[in-house]
Amino acid sequence: MLVKNKVIIITGGAKGIGITLSHKFAEAGAEVIITERDETAGNKVAAEIRAKGFYADFIKADVSSEHDTQVMADTTAQKHGRIDILLNNAAYKGSDTERNNPFDQIRVEEWDKVMAVNLRGTWLCCKAVAPYMKAQKKGKIIMTSSQAWDVGYGPWLHYVTTKAGLIGMTRSLAKELGEFNVNVNCVSYGSQLSEQFIKKPPTDEDLFGTVLFLASELSDFVTGQTLYPNAGAYLH
Repeated sequence: MLVKNKVIIITGGAKGIGITLSHKFAEAGAEVIITERDETAGNKVAAEIRAKGFYADFIKADVSSEHDTQVMADTTAQKHGRIDILLNNAAYKGSDTERNNPFDQIRVEEWDKVMAVNLRGTWLCCKAVAPYMKAQKKGKIIMTSSQAWDVGYGPWLHYVTTKAGLIGMTRSLAKELGEFNVNVNCVSYGSQLSEQFIKKPPTDEDLFGTVLFLASELSDFVTGQTLYPNAGAYLH
């Protein structure tokens, strides 16, 4: 099994696609650590996984908090002895009432909240786990972007900007951490478009295969890259 007994932190692992990723990695044999602001949701998903006979634990954490992300990393390392994989899945898309506002109608507070979770939060999580990965001379960090940055969705400027920023973060961190044998890559999810080559709606399970590859030893020679599981909707 590609990730059997690997210790993986999945941020936002109890909401949206994070639920599927948490279940699928546990089913693949990984020791799954779910982090989530919502304590009820986090405990629920972890309990569901354990009920199926797989390993899952929950750590309450707000990824935009330096304190919380440090506790997340320290607690995981102390309990498991290592951190093999960090999957930066947590994201904030903006409030339902303001998400589609034109760029000049986005409130500064809303802009800052999206930046705090999607960019600062991802950076803080990487910052917290990096010392452990450096010490063990091995690790996988996976960012989660979106086709939104590539095709230029609008109006959704704050979210699109953060997803573009994660591409740059991926490439820069790959250079900084390469000497420690830590791979940093990104998955840029795509939704169904009429011109995609594979004519089927995407499912969360379809996306899991790409993430699993990046989390496994099969991708040991891949770093600084962004993979696009989008059924050929657009090409790179």
